Amino acid sequence: LNVVGLMNVQYAIHDDQVYVLEVNPRASRTVPFVSKAIGRPLAKVAARVMVGTSLADQGIREEIVPEHISVKEAVLPFIKFPGADSVLGPEMKSTGEVMGIGRDFGTAFLKAQMGANTVLPSEGRVFISVADRDKAAIVPVAKRLVEAGFSIVATQGTRNFLVEHDVQAEVIRKVHEGRPHVEDAIRNRDIALVINTPLDEPSQYDDFVVRRAAVMNNVPYTTTLAGARAAAEGILALQRSGLGVSALQDYHAIS
Repeated sequence: LNVVGLMNVQYAIHDDQVYVLEVNPRASRTVPFVSKAIGRPLAKVAARVMVGTSLADQGIREEIVPEHISVKEAVLPFIKFPGADSVLGPEMKSTGEVMGIGRDFGTAFLKAQMGANTVLPSEGRVFISVADRDKAAIVPVAKRLVEAGFSIVATQGTRNFLVEHDVQAEVIRKVHEGRPHVEDAIRNRDIALVINTPLDEPSQYDDFVVRRAAVMNNVPYTTTLAGARAAAEGILALQRSGLGVSALQDYHAIS
């Protein structure tokens, strides 16, 4: 595109085909994140490139690959919007972003969650209810959580699938199946983490109630398999070594 300087590109992937949605020749919120991650002031570097100073002249001759991991997380203020569903989609719902840095992915993800006011648990019960397409992929996540000392509760279909694959789980009622049900358990703080991927249309109301209860009661939740895997990594990192604090300059001095 013959752009000199920074540009922001937005992509979408559908059926393994990559589409370019838009390209803006400007900086984006990603620039300060990447600058902190690699220890280079990219906005300043780009401005100098735009006025004729090459990357080579600025001492940037190869890709910078730090030894630490950086995670960017969106801040999603669903609690401020009564009736809003916290399921994710293509539209912008975030009001900001936070950053977590660690020596491994789990620690970095854990810190990013804390920055977004989500505190992952170190013990307790995990509620799992996932769509049929996600059941096989959720099994290794559930096994890791059980190994970490968590107990699993799940809706009937998910529970049956987990038990069939050697994951001990207790059944809990959906909202429409009568009390006591999963919303009651969330409100009573008997659930430490919610893993809920959107189900089919008949279950949409139950899913919405569960997600909304999690938001209103400050219970960490995820609506994607990627989020579930990352949450498990963060929990294991917390159990393994806890959290340490380092200045941003310390990371770049070491790496």
